[in-house]
Amino acid sequence: MKRFLICTALVLTGICLGHSVFAQKMKNISSEVNRLGQTMYYINNYYLDTVNFGKIVDKAIVAAMAELDPHSTFISADDVRAMNEPLEGEFEGIGVEFAIIQDTLTVQAPVAGGPSEKVGILTGDKIISVEGENVAGISLTNEKVYKYLRGKKGTTVDLGVVRRGEKGPLMFTVVRDKIPLTSVDAVYQPMPGYLYVKLSRFAASSHDEILEAMNSMEGQMKGMILDLRGNSGGYLYAAIKIANEFLEQGNLIVYTEGRTVAPVKEFADGQGKYRRGPLVVLVDENSASASEITAGAVQDWDRGLIIGRKSFGKGLVQQGLPLNDGSQLRLTVARYHTPSGRVIQAHYEKGKAEQYYLDFYKRYSHGESFSKDSIHFPDSLKYKTLGVGRTVFGGGGIMPDVFVPADTSFYTPYYGALLRRGVVQEYMNKVLDSRRDSWKRKYPTFEAFFADFTVDDALFKGMVSAASEKGIEPVDEQIAISRGELEAYMKALAASGVYGREAFYKVLHKSNDEVMEKTMEVLLEWDKYAGELLIW
Repeated sequence: MKRFLICTALVLTGICLGHSVFAQKMKNISSEVNRLGQTMYYINNYYLDTVNFGKIVDKAIVAAMAELDPHSTFISADDVRAMNEPLEGEFEGIGVEFAIIQDTLTVQAPVAGGPSEKVGILTGDKIISVEGENVAGISLTNEKVYKYLRGKKGTTVDLGVVRRGEKGPLMFTVVRDKIPLTSVDAVYQPMPGYLYVKLSRFAASSHDEILEAMNSMEGQMKGMILDLRGNSGGYLYAAIKIANEFLEQGNLIVYTEGRTVAPVKEFADGQGKYRRGPLVVLVDENSASASEITAGAVQDWDRGLIIGRKSFGKGLVQQGLPLNDGSQLRLTVARYHTPSGRVIQAHYEKGKAEQYYLDFYKRYSHGESFSKDSIHFPDSLKYKTLGVGRTVFGGGGIMPDVFVPADTSFYTPYYGALLRRGVVQEYMNKVLDSRRDSWKRKYPTFEAFFADFTVDDALFKGMVSAASEKGIEPVDEQIAISRGELEAYMKALAASGVYGREAFYKVLHKSNDEVMEKTMEVLLEWDKYAGELLIW
Protein backbone atom coordinates (compact mmCIF):
# COMPACT_ATOMS: atom_id res chain seq x y z
CA MET A 1 0.00 0.00 0.00
CA LYS A 2 2.86 2.35 0.92
CA ARG A 3 4.52 1.63 -2.42
CA PHE A 4 1.23 2.41 -4.22
CA LEU A 5 0.95 5.77 -2.42
CA ILE A 6 4.51 6.67 -3.30
CA CYS A 7 3.93 5.82 -6.96
CA THR A 8 0.68 7.75 -6.96
CA ALA A 9 2.42 10.75 -5.45
CA LEU A 10 5.14 10.57 -8.08
CA VAL A 11 2.59 10.35 -10.87
CA LEU A 12 0.57 13.26 -9.48
CA THR A 13 3.72 15.31 -9.00
CA GLY A 14 4.64 14.63 -12.62
CA ILE A 15 1.22 15.76 -13.73
CA CYS A 16 1.44 18.92 -11.62
CA LEU A 17 4.90 19.73 -12.88
CA GLY A 18 3.80 19.03 -16.47
CA HIS A 19 0.74 21.21 -15.97
CA SER A 20 2.88 23.99 -14.53
CA VAL A 21 5.23 23.95 -17.53
CA PHE A 22 2.26 23.78 -19.88
CA ALA A 23 0.56 26.70 -18.15
CA GLN A 24 3.69 28.82 -18.41
CA LYS A 25 4.02 28.05 -22.12
CA MET A 26 0.36 28.94 -22.69
CA LYS A 27 0.86 32.17 -20.80
CA ASN A 28 3.80 33.07 -23.04
CA ILE A 29 1.86 32.22 -26.20
CA SER A 30 -1.16 34.17 -24.98
CA SER A 31 1.02 37.21 -24.40
CA GLU A 32 2.35 37.11 -27.96
CA VAL A 33 -1.11 36.55 -29.43
CA ASN A 34 -2.40 39.54 -27.48
CA ARG A 35 0.45 41.63 -28.88
CA LEU A 36 -0.54 40.67 -32.41
CA GLY A 37 -4.18 41.44 -31.59
CA GLN A 38 -3.20 44.87 -30.28
CA THR A 39 -1.36 45.57 -33.52
CA MET A 40 -4.46 44.69 -35.56
CA TYR A 41 -6.60 46.84 -33.26
CA TYR A 42 -4.38 49.87 -33.72
CA ILE A 43 -4.25 49.44 -37.50
CA ASN A 44 -8.02 49.11 -37.66
CA ASN A 45 -8.71 52.14 -35.49
CA TYR A 46 -5.91 54.57 -36.36
CA TYR A 47 -4.41 53.77 -39.76
CA LEU A 48 -5.32 56.37 -42.40
CA ASP A 49 -6.63 53.88 -45.01
CA THR A 50 -8.73 50.72 -44.91
CA VAL A 51 -6.77 47.47 -45.04
CA ASN A 52 -7.41 43.84 -45.98
CA PHE A 53 -6.91 42.08 -42.64
CA GLY A 54 -7.33 38.64 -44.19
CA LYS A 55 -4.40 39.31 -46.46
CA ILE A 56 -2.30 40.63 -43.57
CA VAL A 57 -3.02 37.57 -41.44
CA ASP A 58 -2.24 35.23 -44.33
CA LYS A 59 1.14 36.89 -44.78
CA ALA A 60 1.82 36.75 -41.05
CA ILE A 61 1.07 33.03 -40.96
CA VAL A 62 3.27 32.42 -44.02
CA ALA A 63 6.09 34.32 -42.33
CA ALA A 64 5.65 32.28 -39.13
CA MET A 65 5.76 28.98 -41.03
CA ALA A 66 8.88 30.14 -42.88
CA GLU A 67 10.72 30.13 -39.53
CA LEU A 68 10.14 26.39 -39.15
CA ASP A 69 11.35 23.40 -41.19
CA PRO A 70 11.14 23.53 -45.03
CA HIS A 71 8.10 21.24 -45.20
CA SER A 72 5.75 23.11 -42.83
CA THR A 73 3.45 25.30 -44.92
CA PHE A 74 0.30 27.42 -44.88
CA ILE A 75 -2.37 26.58 -47.46
CA SER A 76 -5.08 29.09 -48.28
CA ALA A 77 -8.73 28.06 -48.20
CA ASP A 78 -8.91 28.19 -52.00
CA ASP A 79 -6.00 25.78 -52.35
CA VAL A 80 -6.95 23.22 -49.68
CA ARG A 81 -9.41 21.25 -51.80
CA ALA A 82 -7.16 21.29 -54.86
CA MET A 83 -4.28 19.99 -52.74
CA ASN A 84 -6.26 17.17 -51.12
CA GLU A 85 -8.14 15.99 -54.20
CA PRO A 86 -5.33 13.96 -55.84
CA LEU A 87 -4.70 12.11 -52.56
CA GLU A 88 -8.30 11.51 -51.58
CA GLY A 89 -8.75 9.66 -54.84
CA GLU A 90 -11.88 11.15 -56.36
CA PHE A 91 -13.75 14.27 -57.41
CA GLU A 92 -17.24 14.94 -58.75
CA GLY A 93 -17.73 15.83 -62.41
CA ILE A 94 -18.44 14.48 -65.90
CA GLY A 95 -15.44 12.14 -66.11
CA VAL A 96 -13.21 13.01 -69.05
CA GLU A 97 -9.50 13.46 -69.62
CA PHE A 98 -9.13 16.60 -71.71
CA ALA A 99 -6.68 18.81 -73.54
CA ILE A 100 -7.12 22.39 -74.73
CA ILE A 101 -6.25 22.31 -78.44
CA GLN A 102 -6.43 25.57 -80.40
CA ASP A 103 -8.48 27.07 -77.57
CA THR A 104 -11.05 24.28 -77.80
CA LEU A 105 -11.85 21.75 -75.10
CA THR A 106 -11.02 18.35 -76.61
CA VAL A 107 -11.81 15.00 -75.00
CA GLN A 108 -8.65 12.90 -74.77
CA ALA A 109 -10.51 9.97 -73.26
CA PRO A 110 -13.70 9.44 -71.27
CA VAL A 111 -13.10 7.85 -67.87
CA ALA A 112 -14.03 4.17 -68.10
CA GLY A 113 -17.46 3.62 -66.59
CA GLY A 114 -17.87 7.34 -65.95
CA PRO A 115 -20.90 9.50 -66.75
CA SER A 116 -19.55 10.83 -70.06
CA GLU A 117 -18.79 7.36 -71.39
CA LYS A 118 -22.28 6.22 -70.38
CA VAL A 119 -23.96 8.82 -72.61
CA GLY A 120 -21.65 8.15 -75.57
CA ILE A 121 -19.02 10.89 -75.48
CA LEU A 122 -15.96 9.71 -77.37
CA THR A 123 -12.24 10.38 -77.57
CA GLY A 124 -11.64 13.30 -79.95
CA ASP A 125 -15.01 14.98 -79.30
CA LYS A 126 -14.80 18.77 -78.99
CA ILE A 127 -16.96 20.36 -76.29
CA ILE A 128 -18.03 23.74 -77.65
CA SER A 129 -20.83 24.69 -75.26
CA VAL A 130 -21.80 24.11 -71.63
CA GLU A 131 -25.38 24.86 -70.59
CA GLY A 132 -25.80 26.78 -73.84
CA GLU A 133 -22.78 28.99 -73.17
CA ASN A 134 -20.04 29.00 -75.80
CA VAL A 135 -16.72 27.70 -74.44
CA ALA A 136 -14.70 27.62 -77.67
CA GLY A 137 -12.22 30.36 -78.52
CA ILE A 138 -12.52 32.13 -75.16
CA SER A 139 -8.95 31.70 -73.90
CA LEU A 140 -9.72 28.54 -71.95
CA THR A 141 -7.61 27.53 -68.97
CA ASN A 142 -7.68 24.33 -66.92
CA GLU A 143 -9.29 26.28 -64.07
CA LYS A 144 -12.12 27.44 -66.35
CA VAL A 145 -12.69 23.88 -67.55
CA TYR A 146 -12.97 22.66 -63.95
CA LYS A 147 -15.51 25.39 -63.25
CA TYR A 148 -17.63 24.36 -66.24
CA LEU A 149 -17.51 20.58 -65.89
CA ARG A 150 -17.16 19.78 -62.20
CA GLY A 151 -20.11 19.88 -59.82
CA LYS A 152 -21.98 17.93 -57.20
CA LYS A 153 -22.92 14.33 -57.80
CA GLY A 154 -26.41 14.06 -59.29
CA THR A 155 -26.44 17.47 -60.96
CA THR A 156 -26.81 17.58 -64.75
CA VAL A 157 -24.96 19.55 -67.38
CA ASP A 158 -25.87 20.00 -71.07
CA LEU A 159 -22.92 19.79 -73.46
CA GLY A 160 -22.69 20.75 -77.12
CA VAL A 161 -20.18 18.52 -78.89
CA VAL A 162 -18.60 18.66 -82.35
CA ARG A 163 -17.59 15.23 -83.65
CA ARG A 164 -15.57 14.43 -86.75
CA GLY A 165 -17.90 13.07 -89.46
CA GLU A 166 -21.06 14.62 -87.98
CA LYS A 167 -22.65 17.56 -89.82
CA GLY A 168 -23.69 19.57 -86.79
CA PRO A 169 -23.18 19.76 -83.02
CA LEU A 170 -24.43 16.85 -80.91
CA MET A 171 -26.17 17.53 -77.61
CA PHE A 172 -25.53 15.44 -74.51
CA THR A 173 -26.97 15.65 -71.01
CA VAL A 174 -24.48 14.28 -68.50
CA VAL A 175 -25.30 13.46 -64.88
CA ARG A 176 -22.26 14.27 -62.77
CA ASP A 177 -20.94 11.57 -60.50
CA LYS A 178 -17.94 10.69 -58.34
CA ILE A 179 -14.93 10.21 -60.59
CA PRO A 180 -12.08 8.07 -59.32
CA LEU A 181 -8.57 9.49 -59.48
CA THR A 182 -6.10 6.67 -59.91
CA SER A 183 -2.56 6.80 -58.56
CA VAL A 184 -1.24 3.84 -60.54
CA ASP A 185 -0.28 5.19 -63.96
CA ALA A 186 0.71 1.92 -65.59
CA VAL A 187 0.52 -1.84 -65.05
CA TYR A 188 1.99 -4.26 -67.56
CA GLN A 189 4.41 -7.16 -68.01
CA PRO A 190 7.74 -6.03 -69.49
CA MET A 191 8.58 -9.75 -69.63
CA PRO A 192 6.15 -12.65 -69.24
CA GLY A 193 5.47 -13.21 -65.54
CA TYR A 194 7.11 -9.96 -64.36
CA LEU A 195 4.73 -7.28 -63.08
CA TYR A 196 5.57 -3.59 -63.53
CA VAL A 197 3.59 -1.02 -61.50
CA LYS A 198 4.11 2.74 -61.85
CA LEU A 199 2.83 4.57 -58.76
CA SER A 200 2.63 8.35 -59.15
CA ARG A 201 1.60 9.21 -55.56
CA PHE A 202 0.52 7.54 -52.31
CA ALA A 203 -3.22 8.22 -52.33
CA ALA A 204 -6.18 6.78 -50.45
CA SER A 205 -6.79 4.30 -53.26
CA SER A 206 -3.15 3.32 -53.92
CA HIS A 207 -3.11 0.10 -51.91
CA ASP A 208 -6.29 -1.18 -53.55
CA GLU A 209 -4.94 -0.31 -56.98
CA ILE A 210 -1.71 -2.20 -56.36
CA LEU A 211 -3.61 -5.18 -54.94
CA GLU A 212 -5.70 -5.26 -58.11
CA ALA A 213 -2.51 -5.31 -60.20
CA MET A 214 -1.04 -8.12 -58.09
CA ASN A 215 -4.27 -10.12 -58.19
CA SER A 216 -4.16 -9.99 -61.98
CA MET A 217 -0.97 -12.08 -61.76
CA GLU A 218 -2.26 -14.57 -59.19
CA GLY A 219 0.02 -17.60 -59.16
CA GLN A 220 2.00 -16.41 -62.20
CA MET A 221 4.30 -13.74 -60.82
CA LYS A 222 8.01 -14.39 -61.31
CA GLY A 223 9.05 -10.96 -60.11
CA MET A 224 7.74 -7.45 -59.44
CA ILE A 225 8.92 -3.91 -60.22
CA LEU A 226 7.47 -1.04 -58.16
CA ASP A 227 8.40 2.21 -59.90
CA LEU A 228 8.49 5.12 -57.42
CA ARG A 229 10.58 7.44 -59.60
CA GLY A 230 9.19 10.97 -59.43
CA ASN A 231 6.78 9.97 -56.64
CA SER A 232 6.99 12.75 -54.05
CA GLY A 233 4.89 10.93 -51.44
CA GLY A 234 1.40 11.32 -50.02
CA TYR A 235 -0.41 9.48 -47.26
CA LEU A 236 1.78 7.71 -44.70
CA TYR A 237 -0.74 4.92 -44.12
CA ALA A 238 -0.79 4.16 -47.87
CA ALA A 239 2.97 3.56 -47.75
CA ILE A 240 2.55 1.31 -44.70
CA LYS A 241 -0.16 -0.78 -46.37
CA ILE A 242 1.86 -1.17 -49.57
CA ALA A 243 5.08 -2.11 -47.74
CA ASN A 244 3.06 -4.65 -45.76
CA GLU A 245 2.44 -6.59 -48.99
CA PHE A 246 6.14 -7.45 -49.21
CA LEU A 247 7.16 -8.14 -45.59
CA GLU A 248 6.85 -11.00 -43.12
CA GLN A 249 4.74 -10.94 -39.98
CA GLY A 250 6.28 -8.82 -37.24
CA ASN A 251 8.66 -6.94 -39.52
CA LEU A 252 8.78 -3.29 -38.46
CA ILE A 253 7.75 -1.05 -41.38
CA VAL A 254 8.34 2.43 -39.93
CA TYR A 255 8.26 4.26 -36.65
CA THR A 256 7.65 7.92 -35.95
CA GLU A 257 8.55 10.15 -33.02
CA GLY A 258 7.94 13.80 -32.24
CA ARG A 259 8.03 16.28 -29.40
CA THR A 260 4.32 16.24 -28.57
CA VAL A 261 2.95 13.20 -30.39
CA ALA A 262 3.20 9.66 -29.09
CA PRO A 263 5.70 7.39 -30.83
CA VAL A 264 4.04 5.06 -33.32
CA LYS A 265 5.42 1.77 -34.61
CA GLU A 266 3.87 -0.04 -37.56
CA PHE A 267 4.48 -3.76 -38.14
CA ALA A 268 3.70 -6.09 -41.03
CA ASP A 269 0.81 -8.45 -40.36
CA GLY A 270 2.12 -11.36 -42.43
CA GLN A 271 -0.85 -11.26 -44.82
CA GLY A 272 0.98 -9.60 -47.72
CA LYS A 273 0.46 -11.08 -51.16
CA TYR A 274 4.09 -10.98 -52.30
CA ARG A 275 6.31 -11.71 -49.32
CA ARG A 276 8.76 -13.81 -51.30
CA GLY A 277 10.18 -13.61 -54.80
CA PRO A 278 12.32 -11.13 -56.78
CA LEU A 279 11.35 -7.54 -55.97
CA VAL A 280 12.82 -4.31 -57.35
CA VAL A 281 11.89 -0.80 -56.22
CA LEU A 282 12.91 2.05 -58.53
CA VAL A 283 13.76 5.46 -57.03
CA ASP A 284 15.35 8.70 -58.15
CA GLU A 285 16.11 12.15 -56.76
CA ASN A 286 12.40 13.06 -56.86
CA SER A 287 11.24 10.03 -54.85
CA ALA A 288 10.37 11.38 -51.41
CA SER A 289 8.56 10.84 -48.14
CA ALA A 290 6.16 7.88 -48.48
CA SER A 291 8.28 6.58 -51.37
CA GLU A 292 11.29 6.53 -49.06
CA ILE A 293 9.33 4.80 -46.30
CA THR A 294 8.42 1.98 -48.70
CA ALA A 295 11.89 1.72 -50.23
CA GLY A 296 13.52 1.96 -46.80
CA ALA A 297 11.45 -0.90 -45.39
CA VAL A 298 12.24 -3.12 -48.38
CA GLN A 299 15.95 -2.30 -48.15
CA ASP A 300 16.28 -2.59 -44.36
CA TRP A 301 14.77 -6.08 -44.34
CA ASP A 302 16.89 -7.16 -47.34
CA ARG A 303 13.60 -7.99 -49.04
CA GLY A 304 14.42 -6.62 -52.50
CA LEU A 305 16.83 -4.46 -54.47
CA ILE A 306 16.55 -0.68 -54.79
CA ILE A 307 17.65 0.50 -58.24
CA GLY A 308 18.14 4.03 -59.56
CA ARG A 309 19.56 7.15 -57.92
CA LYS A 310 19.61 8.54 -54.39
CA SER A 311 16.17 9.66 -53.27
CA PHE A 312 15.18 13.15 -52.11
CA GLY A 313 15.56 12.81 -48.34
CA LYS A 314 12.25 13.88 -46.75
CA GLY A 315 11.82 12.19 -43.40
CA LEU A 316 9.37 14.55 -41.72
CA VAL A 317 5.69 13.86 -41.10
CA GLN A 318 3.14 16.65 -41.64
CA GLN A 319 -0.32 16.89 -40.12
CA GLY A 320 -3.10 18.99 -41.63
CA LEU A 321 -4.49 21.40 -39.03
CA PRO A 322 -7.62 23.33 -40.11
CA LEU A 323 -8.07 27.05 -39.47
CA ASN A 324 -11.49 28.65 -39.02
CA ASP A 325 -11.67 30.16 -42.53
CA GLY A 326 -11.10 26.83 -44.29
CA SER A 327 -7.37 27.35 -44.73
CA GLN A 328 -4.93 24.88 -43.28
CA LEU A 329 -1.54 24.51 -41.70
CA ARG A 330 0.51 21.53 -42.79
CA LEU A 331 2.69 21.34 -39.74
CA THR A 332 5.59 18.98 -39.18
CA VAL A 333 4.76 16.99 -36.05
CA ALA A 334 7.17 14.06 -36.21
CA ARG A 335 10.08 12.47 -38.01
CA TYR A 336 10.06 8.93 -39.25
CA HIS A 337 12.68 6.20 -38.96
CA THR A 338 13.16 3.22 -41.23
CA PRO A 339 13.20 -0.21 -39.52
CA SER A 340 16.98 -0.10 -38.98
CA GLY A 341 16.64 3.27 -37.22
CA ARG A 342 17.66 5.51 -40.10
CA VAL A 343 16.36 9.07 -40.32
CA ILE A 344 16.09 9.79 -44.04
CA GLN A 345 15.60 13.56 -43.70
CA ALA A 346 18.31 15.63 -45.38
CA HIS A 347 20.02 18.35 -43.35
CA TYR A 348 18.19 21.67 -42.98
CA GLU A 349 18.27 24.78 -40.83
CA LYS A 350 15.05 26.24 -39.49
CA GLY A 351 13.92 29.29 -41.41
CA LYS A 352 16.20 28.55 -44.37
CA ALA A 353 13.96 26.67 -46.79
CA GLU A 354 15.50 28.41 -49.79
CA GLN A 355 18.95 27.10 -48.87
CA TYR A 356 17.50 23.63 -48.27
CA TYR A 357 16.13 23.40 -51.81
CA LEU A 358 19.23 25.04 -53.25
CA ASP A 359 21.30 22.28 -51.63
CA PHE A 360 19.07 19.74 -53.35
CA TYR A 361 19.68 21.29 -56.78
CA LYS A 362 23.40 21.43 -56.08
CA ARG A 363 23.47 17.64 -55.98
CA TYR A 364 23.32 17.76 -59.78
CA SER A 365 26.30 20.09 -60.15
CA HIS A 366 28.22 18.03 -57.57
CA GLY A 367 27.83 14.96 -59.76
CA GLU A 368 25.53 12.94 -57.50
CA SER A 369 23.25 12.12 -60.43
CA PHE A 370 26.10 10.72 -62.49
CA SER A 371 28.50 8.96 -60.17
CA LYS A 372 27.96 6.87 -57.07
CA ASP A 373 31.43 7.91 -55.90
CA SER A 374 30.27 11.55 -55.72
CA ILE A 375 27.84 10.69 -52.91
CA HIS A 376 29.35 10.77 -49.44
CA PHE A 377 27.76 9.73 -46.14
CA PRO A 378 29.48 10.26 -42.78
CA ASP A 379 30.24 7.15 -40.75
CA SER A 380 28.01 8.47 -37.98
CA LEU A 381 25.01 7.80 -40.23
CA LYS A 382 25.95 4.16 -40.89
CA TYR A 383 23.37 1.47 -40.10
CA LYS A 384 23.00 -2.28 -40.62
CA THR A 385 20.13 -3.97 -42.42
CA LEU A 386 18.02 -6.30 -40.33
CA GLY A 387 18.25 -9.37 -42.54
CA VAL A 388 21.92 -9.96 -43.29
CA GLY A 389 23.57 -6.89 -41.80
CA ARG A 390 24.50 -4.94 -44.94
CA THR A 391 25.68 -1.36 -44.45
CA VAL A 392 23.15 1.36 -45.32
CA PHE A 393 23.13 5.07 -44.58
CA GLY A 394 20.70 7.64 -43.22
CA GLY A 395 20.63 11.41 -43.22
CA GLY A 396 19.76 12.29 -46.77
CA GLY A 397 17.65 9.88 -48.78
CA ILE A 398 17.75 6.21 -49.72
CA MET A 399 20.92 5.16 -51.50
CA PRO A 400 20.05 2.51 -54.10
CA ASP A 401 21.67 -0.93 -54.05
CA VAL A 402 22.24 -0.67 -57.80
CA PHE A 403 23.13 2.86 -58.92
CA VAL A 404 22.21 3.89 -62.47
CA PRO A 405 23.57 7.30 -63.51
CA ALA A 406 21.34 9.85 -65.20
CA ASP A 407 21.68 10.09 -68.97
CA THR A 408 21.86 13.72 -70.10
CA SER A 409 23.75 13.13 -73.35
CA PHE A 410 20.68 14.21 -75.34
CA TYR A 411 19.98 17.36 -73.34
CA THR A 412 20.36 20.73 -75.11
CA PRO A 413 18.91 24.21 -74.47
CA TYR A 414 16.55 23.62 -77.39
CA TYR A 415 15.27 20.37 -75.88
CA GLY A 416 14.81 22.05 -72.51
CA ALA A 417 12.84 24.92 -74.04
CA LEU A 418 10.49 22.51 -75.84
CA LEU A 419 9.69 20.65 -72.63
CA ARG A 420 9.31 23.74 -70.43
CA ARG A 421 6.83 25.26 -72.88
CA GLY A 422 4.93 22.00 -73.42
CA VAL A 423 5.38 22.28 -77.18
CA VAL A 424 5.82 18.57 -77.96
CA GLN A 425 2.74 17.49 -76.01
CA GLU A 426 0.58 20.27 -77.43
CA TYR A 427 1.70 19.46 -80.97
CA MET A 428 1.07 15.73 -80.59
CA ASN A 429 -2.37 16.37 -79.09
CA LYS A 430 -3.21 18.37 -82.20
CA VAL A 431 -1.88 15.65 -84.51
CA LEU A 432 -3.78 12.95 -82.61
CA ASP A 433 -6.98 14.92 -83.01
CA SER A 434 -6.86 14.30 -86.75
CA ARG A 435 -4.90 11.06 -87.04
CA ARG A 436 -5.92 8.95 -84.04
CA ASP A 437 -8.50 6.90 -85.96
CA SER A 438 -6.25 6.27 -88.95
CA TRP A 439 -3.38 5.18 -86.71
CA LYS A 440 -5.70 2.84 -84.82
CA ARG A 441 -6.79 1.24 -88.08
CA LYS A 442 -3.23 0.94 -89.36
CA TYR A 443 -1.87 -0.44 -86.06
CA PRO A 444 -4.68 -2.46 -84.44
CA THR A 445 -2.48 -3.48 -81.49
CA PHE A 446 0.20 -1.77 -79.45
CA GLU A 447 2.70 -4.41 -80.51
CA ALA A 448 2.09 -3.58 -84.18
CA PHE A 449 2.38 0.10 -83.41
CA PHE A 450 5.65 -0.24 -81.53
CA ALA A 451 7.18 -2.43 -84.23
CA ASP A 452 6.18 -0.35 -87.26
CA PHE A 453 5.40 3.22 -86.22
CA THR A 454 8.14 5.77 -86.73
CA VAL A 455 8.22 9.52 -86.27
CA ASP A 456 8.88 10.39 -89.90
CA ASP A 457 10.56 13.54 -91.15
CA ALA A 458 7.28 15.31 -91.87
CA LEU A 459 5.92 14.69 -88.37
CA PHE A 460 9.16 15.84 -86.76
CA LYS A 461 9.44 18.96 -88.93
CA GLY A 462 5.85 19.82 -88.03
CA MET A 463 6.85 19.84 -84.35
CA VAL A 464 9.87 22.04 -85.09
CA SER A 465 7.58 24.48 -86.96
CA ALA A 466 5.12 24.51 -84.07
CA ALA A 467 8.01 25.40 -81.77
CA SER A 468 9.08 28.25 -84.09
CA GLU A 469 5.57 29.69 -83.92
CA LYS A 470 6.03 29.91 -80.16
CA GLY A 471 9.36 31.69 -80.51
CA ILE A 472 11.61 28.65 -80.02
CA GLU A 473 13.87 28.86 -83.04
CA PRO A 474 15.56 25.67 -84.31
CA VAL A 475 19.28 25.15 -83.77
CA ASP A 476 20.43 22.41 -86.13
CA GLU A 477 23.36 21.25 -83.99
CA GLN A 478 21.16 20.95 -80.90
CA ILE A 479 18.36 19.21 -82.81
CA ALA A 480 20.86 16.61 -84.05
CA ILE A 481 21.84 15.85 -80.43
CA SER A 482 18.27 15.74 -79.06
CA ARG A 483 16.36 14.27 -81.98
CA GLY A 484 16.44 10.64 -80.85
CA GLU A 485 15.04 11.51 -77.43
CA LEU A 486 12.41 13.82 -78.93
CA GLU A 487 11.28 11.16 -81.40
CA ALA A 488 10.94 8.63 -78.56
CA TYR A 489 8.84 11.12 -76.60
CA MET A 490 6.65 11.87 -79.62
CA LYS A 491 6.15 8.16 -80.26
CA ALA A 492 5.23 7.62 -76.61
CA LEU A 493 2.67 10.45 -76.75
CA ALA A 494 1.21 9.01 -79.95
CA ALA A 495 0.92 5.57 -78.33
CA SER A 496 -0.71 7.06 -75.25
CA GLY A 497 -3.29 8.85 -77.38
CA VAL A 498 -4.25 5.67 -79.20
CA TYR A 499 -3.82 2.87 -76.65
CA GLY A 500 -3.92 4.61 -73.24
CA ARG A 501 -1.48 5.83 -70.62
CA GLU A 502 0.29 2.51 -70.11
CA ALA A 503 1.43 2.61 -73.72
CA PHE A 504 3.32 5.84 -72.98
CA TYR A 505 5.53 4.06 -70.45
CA LYS A 506 5.92 0.96 -72.60
CA VAL A 507 7.40 3.03 -75.42
CA LEU A 508 9.76 5.00 -73.20
CA HIS A 509 10.90 1.89 -71.34
CA LYS A 510 11.69 0.12 -74.60
CA SER A 511 13.32 3.17 -76.18
CA ASN A 512 15.96 4.56 -73.85
CA ASP A 513 15.21 4.04 -70.16
CA GLU A 514 18.55 2.88 -68.74
CA VAL A 515 17.07 2.23 -65.29
CA MET A 516 14.50 -0.16 -66.76
CA GLU A 517 17.18 -1.75 -68.92
CA LYS A 518 19.28 -2.42 -65.83
CA THR A 519 16.22 -3.68 -63.95
CA MET A 520 15.50 -6.26 -66.64
CA GLU A 521 19.12 -7.39 -66.46
CA VAL A 522 18.90 -7.72 -62.67
CA LEU A 523 15.67 -9.71 -62.78
CA LEU A 524 16.95 -12.08 -65.45
CA GLU A 525 20.08 -12.72 -63.38
CA TRP A 526 18.52 -12.40 -59.96
CA ASP A 527 20.73 -14.92 -58.20
CA LYS A 528 23.84 -13.14 -59.49
CA TYR A 529 22.73 -9.73 -58.25
CA ALA A 530 20.92 -10.73 -55.09
CA GLY A 531 23.08 -13.67 -54.09
CA GLU A 532 23.00 -14.07 -50.37
CA LEU A 533 22.27 -10.38 -49.77
CA LEU A 534 18.52 -10.75 -49.80
CA ILE A 535 16.04 -12.90 -47.90
CA TRP A 536 13.10 -14.04 -50.02
